[in-house]
Amino acid sequence: MSPHKRAKSSSRRERRGERGSVSIELVVLLPALFAVMFLGMQAALYYHAKTVAIAAAQQGARAAGAEQGRESDGVGAANDFLHEAGGDDVITATSTSANRTATTATVTVSGFSLSVIPGWKVRITQSASVPVEQVTAP
Repeated sequence: MSPHKRAKSSSRRERRGERGSVSIELVVLLPALFAVMFLGMQAALYYHAKTVAIAAAQQGARAAGAEQGRESDGVGAANDFLHEAGGDDVITATSTSANRTATTATVTVSGFSLSVIPGWKVRITQSASVPVEQVTAP
Protein backbone atom coordinates (compact mmCIF):
# COMPACT_ATOMS: atom_id res chain seq x y z
CA MET A 1 0.00 0.00 0.00
CA SER A 2 1.27 3.32 -0.92
CA PRO A 3 0.73 6.21 1.38
CA HIS A 4 -1.65 8.73 -0.07
CA LYS A 5 -1.16 12.30 0.68
CA ARG A 6 -4.25 14.37 0.83
CA ALA A 7 -3.94 17.47 -1.16
CA LYS A 8 -5.17 20.55 0.56
CA SER A 9 -7.94 22.09 -1.41
CA SER A 10 -7.45 25.64 -2.40
CA SER A 11 -11.24 26.05 -2.41
CA ARG A 12 -11.29 25.67 1.38
CA ARG A 13 -9.08 28.67 1.75
CA GLU A 14 -11.27 30.64 -0.65
CA ARG A 15 -14.47 29.68 1.17
CA ARG A 16 -13.25 31.12 4.47
CA GLY A 17 -13.31 34.58 2.95
CA GLU A 18 -16.91 34.11 1.78
CA ARG A 19 -18.42 33.34 5.16
CA GLY A 20 -21.80 34.98 5.56
CA SER A 21 -22.24 35.66 1.86
CA VAL A 22 -25.49 33.66 1.77
CA SER A 23 -26.95 35.85 4.51
CA ILE A 24 -26.03 38.99 2.61
CA GLU A 25 -27.52 37.58 -0.58
CA LEU A 26 -30.77 36.84 1.26
CA VAL A 27 -30.86 40.33 2.74
CA VAL A 28 -30.62 41.74 -0.77
CA LEU A 29 -32.90 39.28 -2.59
CA LEU A 30 -35.75 38.74 -0.12
CA PRO A 31 -37.08 42.32 -0.21
CA ALA A 32 -37.10 42.15 -4.01
CA LEU A 33 -38.91 38.80 -3.88
CA PHE A 34 -41.51 40.16 -1.45
CA ALA A 35 -42.00 43.26 -3.61
CA VAL A 36 -42.71 41.08 -6.65
CA MET A 37 -45.13 38.93 -4.62
CA PHE A 38 -46.99 41.96 -3.25
CA LEU A 39 -47.22 43.57 -6.69
CA GLY A 40 -48.58 40.32 -8.13
CA MET A 41 -51.19 40.09 -5.38
CA GLN A 42 -52.11 43.75 -5.87
CA ALA A 43 -52.54 43.21 -9.61
CA ALA A 44 -54.82 40.23 -8.96
CA LEU A 45 -56.96 42.20 -6.49
CA TYR A 46 -57.23 45.11 -8.93
CA TYR A 47 -58.20 42.86 -11.84
CA HIS A 48 -60.82 41.05 -9.75
CA ALA A 49 -62.37 44.29 -8.47
CA LYS A 50 -62.40 45.74 -12.00
CA THR A 51 -64.12 42.61 -13.32
CA VAL A 52 -66.76 42.71 -10.57
CA ALA A 53 -67.38 46.43 -11.20
CA ILE A 54 -67.94 45.99 -14.94
CA ALA A 55 -70.21 42.98 -14.33
CA ALA A 56 -72.27 45.03 -11.86
CA ALA A 57 -72.49 47.92 -14.32
CA GLN A 58 -73.66 45.55 -17.07
CA GLN A 59 -76.28 44.01 -14.79
CA GLY A 60 -77.54 47.46 -13.82
CA ALA A 61 -77.59 48.67 -17.43
CA ARG A 62 -79.69 45.67 -18.48
CA ALA A 63 -82.20 46.42 -15.70
CA ALA A 64 -82.33 50.13 -16.52
CA GLY A 65 -82.63 49.45 -20.25
CA ALA A 66 -85.62 47.13 -19.90
CA GLU A 67 -88.86 48.30 -21.50
CA GLN A 68 -90.36 49.40 -18.18
CA GLY A 69 -86.97 49.98 -16.50
CA ARG A 70 -85.96 53.10 -14.62
CA GLU A 71 -82.64 54.53 -13.45
CA SER A 72 -83.38 53.37 -9.91
CA ASP A 73 -83.82 49.80 -11.20
CA GLY A 74 -80.35 49.94 -12.71
CA VAL A 75 -78.76 51.29 -9.54
CA GLY A 76 -80.53 48.67 -7.44
CA ALA A 77 -79.51 45.80 -9.72
CA ALA A 78 -75.88 46.95 -9.75
CA ASN A 79 -75.80 47.30 -5.95
CA ASP A 80 -77.41 43.86 -5.52
CA PHE A 81 -74.76 42.35 -7.80
CA LEU A 82 -71.96 44.04 -5.85
CA HIS A 83 -73.37 42.73 -2.59
CA GLU A 84 -73.71 39.18 -3.92
CA ALA A 85 -70.20 39.26 -5.42
CA GLY A 86 -68.59 39.92 -2.05
CA GLY A 87 -69.41 43.50 -1.14
CA ASP A 88 -66.62 45.31 0.71
CA ASP A 89 -64.42 42.21 0.54
CA VAL A 90 -63.96 42.87 -3.19
CA ILE A 91 -64.50 46.57 -3.85
CA THR A 92 -64.89 49.23 -1.15
CA ALA A 93 -66.57 52.64 -0.95
CA THR A 94 -68.75 51.94 -3.97
CA SER A 95 -71.02 54.44 -5.64
CA THR A 96 -73.43 53.63 -8.45
CA SER A 97 -75.15 56.04 -10.81
CA ALA A 98 -77.46 55.57 -13.77
CA ASN A 99 -78.63 57.65 -16.68
CA ARG A 100 -81.46 56.68 -19.02
CA THR A 101 -82.29 58.54 -22.21
CA ALA A 102 -84.83 57.67 -24.88
CA THR A 103 -82.30 55.44 -26.65
CA THR A 104 -79.66 54.27 -24.13
CA ALA A 105 -79.29 53.32 -20.49
CA THR A 106 -75.90 53.77 -18.83
CA VAL A 107 -74.83 52.61 -15.38
CA THR A 108 -71.50 53.59 -13.78
CA VAL A 109 -69.96 51.79 -10.81
CA SER A 110 -67.05 53.35 -8.90
CA GLY A 111 -65.07 52.22 -5.90
CA PHE A 112 -61.66 51.24 -4.60
CA SER A 113 -59.83 47.95 -5.00
CA LEU A 114 -58.53 46.23 -1.89
CA SER A 115 -54.86 46.94 -1.32
CA VAL A 116 -52.03 44.91 0.19
CA ILE A 117 -49.72 47.91 -0.10
CA PRO A 118 -50.38 50.27 2.84
CA GLY A 119 -51.61 53.73 1.91
CA TRP A 120 -52.20 52.92 -1.74
CA LYS A 121 -55.81 53.13 -2.89
CA VAL A 122 -56.60 52.21 -6.46
CA ARG A 123 -59.78 53.80 -7.86
CA ILE A 124 -61.94 51.77 -10.22
CA THR A 125 -64.67 53.22 -12.44
CA GLN A 126 -66.56 51.06 -14.92
CA SER A 127 -69.53 51.97 -17.13
CA ALA A 128 -71.89 49.93 -19.27
CA SER A 129 -74.44 51.13 -21.81
CA VAL A 130 -77.26 49.25 -23.50
CA PRO A 131 -79.99 50.30 -25.92
CA VAL A 132 -83.38 50.89 -24.30
CA GLU A 133 -85.91 48.21 -25.17
CA GLN A 134 -88.81 49.58 -27.19
CA VAL A 135 -91.83 47.89 -28.64
CA THR A 136 -92.24 48.76 -32.29
CA ALA A 137 -95.01 47.99 -34.70
CA PRO A 138 -94.26 45.23 -37.23
